[in-house]
Amino acid sequence: MKKWKIPKFKSIRWKLVSVFILLLVATMMIIGTILQINITDFYHKDFREQMTTAFSDELISSLSGSIYAEDAVARMNAELVAYSGRLGINSNRKYYILDSSCTVLACDSESEIGKKLDVTDNITTALNGEYGTSTVKSSQYLDYAIPIGDYIFYIRDNKSEINSLSRTVFSIALQSLGFGIIIAVLLGFMLSGTITTPILNLTKRAERLAEGDYDSRIDTKENDEIGLLANTFNNMAQVITTSMTELSKEKNKVDTIIQYMTDGVLAFDKDGAAIHINPAAYSMLRLKQNANLTFEKFVNANSVDISLPELIYLEHYKTIERDISTPHAMLKAYFAPFKKEDEKTAGVVVVLQDVTEAQAVENMRREFVANVSHELRTPLTTIRGYAETLLDSDLTEDIDMAKHFLSVINREVDRMTRIVKDLLTLSRLDKDSLNKTKTFFSMDELLEDVVNRLKINAKEKSHTLTYSATSNMPQILADRDRIEQVLVNIIANSIKYTPDGGRIEVFAGYMYKEVYVKVKDNGIGIPAKDLPRIFERFYRVDKARSRDKGGTGLGLAIAKEIIELHGGSIDITSSYGKGSEVIIRLPALSE
Repeated sequence: MKKWKIPKFKSIRWKLVSVFILLLVATMMIIGTILQINITDFYHKDFREQMTTAFSDELISSLSGSIYAEDAVARMNAELVAYSGRLGINSNRKYYILDSSCTVLACDSESEIGKKLDVTDNITTALNGEYGTSTVKSSQYLDYAIPIGDYIFYIRDNKSEINSLSRTVFSIALQSLGFGIIIAVLLGFMLSGTITTPILNLTKRAERLAEGDYDSRIDTKENDEIGLLANTFNNMAQVITTSMTELSKEKNKVDTIIQYMTDGVLAFDKDGAAIHINPAAYSMLRLKQNANLTFEKFVNANSVDISLPELIYLEHYKTIERDISTPHAMLKAYFAPFKKEDEKTAGVVVVLQDVTEAQAVENMRREFVANVSHELRTPLTTIRGYAETLLDSDLTEDIDMAKHFLSVINREVDRMTRIVKDLLTLSRLDKDSLNKTKTFFSMDELLEDVVNRLKINAKEKSHTLTYSATSNMPQILADRDRIEQVLVNIIANSIKYTPDGGRIEVFAGYMYKEVYVKVKDNGIGIPAKDLPRIFERFYRVDKARSRDKGGTGLGLAIAKEIIELHGGSIDITSSYGKGSEVIIRLPALSE
């Protein structure tokens, strides 16, 4: 059994440690963010309060009295210098006296006198005659603007102090985080050990259980989730022990049934290797007990036209039936895929039934029908001879009635004779006899000959009968006379069951290694309810109509059997009152 090894950094211990570290990091990030926000809010609030206090009514009154003096700027500058302590003027915070164009008239730095400052939101507010006291957290500076007369008194702080304080807080947080991670790792390893140790013990017991030691149990005194898990494991081991015992009994029972059943059973896995063969299958197939049988060898040895992929992937879990002929028996084989518990195909089961006796009975039945049909031909011929004699006689009394009766007798005799001939045809159809009469011939040439012969019949009913080949067709290997019989039957039916002045079109071509023939008419058609039974022997859509037309109900049955014996197919589609279409497909000669 495979031993599973957990990667070191994917163990529960490391996961728990990682959780502690992530929680610590998240906590420190939240605390740092809150501190940063509070420091910023405090600094902004303190700046506004300091400015509001510094620009008292006394200072504003004094500045207002100086704006009309001849040396107004110098006097106002002197007053601001006197109040610089209250204003907090230092290297990071400066004051400016501006005119209406934002030109610096005075400040604590002579190098900036005469320059224009950038217009801020607070300066704009002051230009409009109001105090500019707003602060923006995302801004790189703090400012305060008061209008007095034509002058603007402007204070600007570059936030160096708050930035320095933020860096200090961030540095402290990082140091705290580092120490916290070390502590989290130590605590995580200590605490996780109390969880992982019982789990490892449980894992070892589970491995022993998987190896077949169903008596393995876990002793635990914990009264927590780990203890509950251990008790559950013990209960599971008990249930598994009981289930395995029951499964063993069922397996032995099934093995006994399969061992002694009369049908042969073979099982193959999805790779085609035999996984089970019962004695009945060995006997039916004459296999040796140590035979190295595979699915491919089985189907090839018995000439079964089926493949393993077709059963597993293409047939959608349908049972497929095939006949197998061996030198000593006739077998009916049923192929069906079987699944595993996960609904995936695991392989194929083949059930063999010996139908040798049933086949013999069927052959006897066919021979009986053939003998009866043969014996009926002689009396039917005699009846027809007498009927013709009566028709030729000079009858003096009620001659019209006599002729009518005799005509009916003659017509029925003709019909019964055709039935006997068709029954004989059906009884003689088999694959072995067809194989002896197969030849290579051109379907194109055969169709031209058949259509030309039947054009006379079509002309009698004013029909248009045409033939065209859509592609170059290869030769086929078949019984030419039987294929001709089918083509004549199908085209004659179209002529017969199409009202006068109709159109019958015959097409032929080559596609997908098959030669196809399509006969299309605009006749009376076949009702949809009758289409499934149209190829049954003696089945007629309209018995009276078929009898009047001279049909026996065996033509299509003969045609279907002939085509299928050649490995082809025949299909009919029809719309009642609009016409029918017959398609015949036959395998073409391989290139």
